[in-house]
Amino acid sequence: MNKIFSFFDRTFLDLGRQFKWTYLPPLMVYMAAGISGLTGIVGTFFVKDYLNLSAAFLAGLGFWAGIPWALKMPLGHLVDLIWKKKNYMVYFGASLIALSLLIMYGLIIHTEFISTYLKVETWFVISVILAPVGYVVQDVVADAMTIEAVPLTDEQGNDYSKDQIKVMHTTMQTLGRFAIIGGTVLVAFINVILFRNVDNLELDQKIELYGSVYIYALIIPIVSILGVVLANYLRAQKIKELSSKGLEFKKERGDEKTKVNWWILGGSLIFVIFTLSIGSFKVPLAQEIVFIGSVVIILFLMFKLIKELPEELRLTIVGTAVIIFVFRAMPGPGPGLTWFEIDVLKFNEQFFSVLSLLASILTLAGIVLLRPFMANNSIARIIVVLSIAGAILFLPSVGMYYGFHNWTASLTGGVVDAKFIAIINTALESPLGQISMIPLLAWIAKNAPAHLKATFFAVFASFTNLALSASALGTKYLNEIFTVTREVKDKVTGEIQTTADYSELGILLIVVTLLTLILPILFVFIINNSKYKTTE
Repeated sequence: MNKIFSFFDRTFLDLGRQFKWTYLPPLMVYMAAGISGLTGIVGTFFVKDYLNLSAAFLAGLGFWAGIPWALKMPLGHLVDLIWKKKNYMVYFGASLIALSLLIMYGLIIHTEFISTYLKVETWFVISVILAPVGYVVQDVVADAMTIEAVPLTDEQGNDYSKDQIKVMHTTMQTLGRFAIIGGTVLVAFINVILFRNVDNLELDQKIELYGSVYIYALIIPIVSILGVVLANYLRAQKIKELSSKGLEFKKERGDEKTKVNWWILGGSLIFVIFTLSIGSFKVPLAQEIVFIGSVVIILFLMFKLIKELPEELRLTIVGTAVIIFVFRAMPGPGPGLTWFEIDVLKFNEQFFSVLSLLASILTLAGIVLLRPFMANNSIARIIVVLSIAGAILFLPSVGMYYGFHNWTASLTGGVVDAKFIAIINTALESPLGQISMIPLLAWIAKNAPAHLKATFFAVFASFTNLALSASALGTKYLNEIFTVTREVKDKVTGEIQTTADYSELGILLIVVTLLTLILPILFVFIINNSKYKTTE
């Protein structure tokens, strides 16, 4: 009994005891990113039913939508340079997010009017690109705010020890992931309520509901802005409180000013010009060229930046970043699996909302439960475990494609059907996705030079986020090899533009499962048998 209470105290109660009010402002900005999922289900159904875009095109669009996250490099350095004015970047990001949401609202509710200016698909692409730009601008500021959130002194002005500061940084980063998932819990719960009677709605009512969701989503930029306002208020209160005791507020960055790193700014400018040029002029293999160029530029900037670290730390951070990159770069099945679940397994908007709610709640619990596992194991071991688990958790989707749910339903009187299997699989899979980044973020918060923390966050996040672009590219290739289509109707005329064909989805799922299992473990083996071995 004592062991159970000790475990509960160590994993749950201790996290609550470590919470500080200064943690709340960056958590609000992170939560806004989680709330962005409010429009995810609506977007999926709208794109599936009314936009005649192929699975390969949508996967390719995912690549372009991921590219703005590489802008964390210059934006992170900009945060270091304009540290006292960084809050204005949140306002700018919030404006872009609001514009993206309003475009989607117009696309759904006023389709004919908005299509007189640009094609519907073009508006959709603009909205998809604007949103990540807004989120990345906010995210670099939120990363910097986590540094400010960890106090260097207590209420009496006494310095915290290095071990205490390390614990607070780990807690802050854990709570950051917690806030993002907390946002998804909130929106999943809202979606369950909004879509409770969706099957009984007429087409016009359903379209109106879709539009309303995008209006509700305008709460996202509001939450971010409120986080910045609260941060300013809490900081002013802390300075006032210490001054009343005759104490001086100790700045988290010290007095050292950040010098302009022209390698970062110049390299990033080249990156932006290069990406926009290749993307705008429809160059053949544009995505591949942009990806390779992005990797070269970011690696160059990384190696320039890590010269600020001692040699042994340089090797460790490079090995760690490569392992996480490969893990995050694994391709997925693309939108075809979701289309199959909608058309063949008959999952509707509310059921997807239930799955999202379940996934979010269990991810929150998983992050807390697995915190000791993250603290006591190297990132290499964590990635191996996650890769094996991820491959195993693809198996139910493979099985349901080949009718496994029909067999289980016949044996259990209809209890263990497709929805039951999907719920169980979601419950097992949910905690895994957010775990790999927490140790890396905590390492940077602890070891990066004080005057370059935002820059370190940005550059290494850019590198690991490029892995998501690699994943989108891989997903696009697989969807070009294994073609999956769904039925698409013209929103105005109701004419069928594309017919459904899921015949190649099964082999696509099998290939994805094998890649998820084999490649990350192979790279862990290679890295840990080299000078870049990571034991962090």
